Amino acid sequence: MKKFLLIIGILQNCFFLHAQTHISGGALKPEQALMDIRHYNIVLEVRPDQGYYEGFTEIKLDLQATSSMLLFDLDSLFTVSGIWVDGVPVGFKHQSGLIRITGKEAFSAGRHVVKVAYGGKPHIAVNPPWDGGIQWSRDSLGRHWVAMSCQEDGADIFFPCKDHPSDEPNEGVDMVITVPKGMVVAGPGLLQRQQTKGTKTTWHWKTNYTINNYCVVFNAGYYKVERRTYQTVAGRSVPMEYYVLDYNRHRAAKHLDLLERSTRLLEKYFGEFPFAKEKIGIVETPHLGMEHQTMNAYGNRYRYTKIGKTDFDWLMHHEFGHEWWANKVSNKDWGHMWIQEGICSFGDVLFYNDFGGKDIYLKRMKEIALQTQNQLPIVQGDVVDSRQAYHSDIYGKGAFFMHTLRYVLGDDVFFPALKAFATDPSFTYDQTVVTNDVLQHFSKYAKKDLTPLFSLYLYSTDKLSVRVRETAGNTYQIWLENMAMPLPLDVQTTTGRQRLMLSGKAIKITSGSMPVIDPDGYYLKKVIYE
Repeated sequence: MKKFLLIIGILQNCFFLHAQTHISGGALKPEQALMDIRHYNIVLEVRPDQGYYEGFTEIKLDLQATSSMLLFDLDSLFTVSGIWVDGVPVGFKHQSGLIRITGKEAFSAGRHVVKVAYGGKPHIAVNPPWDGGIQWSRDSLGRHWVAMSCQEDGADIFFPCKDHPSDEPNEGVDMVITVPKGMVVAGPGLLQRQQTKGTKTTWHWKTNYTINNYCVVFNAGYYKVERRTYQTVAGRSVPMEYYVLDYNRHRAAKHLDLLERSTRLLEKYFGEFPFAKEKIGIVETPHLGMEHQTMNAYGNRYRYTKIGKTDFDWLMHHEFGHEWWANKVSNKDWGHMWIQEGICSFGDVLFYNDFGGKDIYLKRMKEIALQTQNQLPIVQGDVVDSRQAYHSDIYGKGAFFMHTLRYVLGDDVFFPALKAFATDPSFTYDQTVVTNDVLQHFSKYAKKDLTPLFSLYLYSTDKLSVRVRETAGNTYQIWLENMAMPLPLDVQTTTGRQRLMLSGKAIKITSGSMPVIDPDGYYLKKVIYE
């Protein structure tokens, strides 16, 4: 029995160590804090028949200080066959999802290039894209169809990297992917070359933009490419490309119409498409979808709905919105994931606003309010891993918070502030952001400190508490119980609707019946009647 328990304990420990490689972020390791990643060059031969790939990754980095060790993340499912630093072979250990690299001497401060040769069968996705990994899938004709997703799991399940959202390769990524002849590889950035030798074809994709780790993926299938040119709001011509399975090509033109419509709306609120020097790209995938920079994954199977009289693909619109909120504006830590997920989800509801009208927009926001669970704060800390950060309220409650902020500030202040955040070099591309950046920015535009409102919505599970007390016939007192700043609230009485500025000090109103607080639903609230 003791032997059995010992074996179980060893197996559980091994599982735990392996599972840790499937979480991104958390506390930044001291050895990695010294490294500023500049560029990844990923060269792989992919063998779908074997569920296997091999090759190498070159990592260009700037070391901020002398270090006795270089430390990278890489899933233990891979075998590392060799590592070179600046062209010189070095010693290493690859255990528990970490590569520890040591040389004969300490590594000096400055620029280094690390080459890691590796191969193996990458982690297979359990429930992509949420539980990510690779999909060795098949299309409806039985042909190979490869897809990748790793947002929560971390890019180290695919290639050696510094797996932390605070450090993105500022000089971009090259991906050189070889697949069986006939398959097409879709990747980030611009296609540099395509070369066929014998039974294999190599595809070289390159992006010069800063890119987050979980967007450093490729998809491969029997694609055709539907193309057009898009004119951005700033007048620049950008290729718009859809890598669609060949038997779905007849759907591509209409789908690009919808993508173009979404792009116009998102540019209206968030500014010019962020990667105008490269492309607007989407690729058909066997999983639902993911915001992979300049090549968004799409798997909603053309299930359009109507907003007003307009066809709408919520999945494509949402993932494409992440080009602004995730890919251009990126979190410094997963603890602030609501910034990209919540504001992007608010962008989804702006489609309802523009194409359905105010009533449909308000109806959708009320639905989101009812779905809010309030079991965990949206921001649980400044150092949080991807699994801990990920829960439904970072989407819905995050979007509703922007809806509340819109009401509190008014459209004339809110929308310019929103666009300014998405276009400010202090918050975009090479810069990563935290919640305090959003707070300070909107407080500046509001010309008042918004800390109490941010604290209520983002750092607690409380709702705005409004108390209504009947003091005499047709006379009521109304005040806020848990808000340390005045807030506007609409109040419906028998004489009509009025907007009051409420605080902790009671305001007296008259009404022939009990007043209705916030009838349009701009706040997550509880109203207590006495």
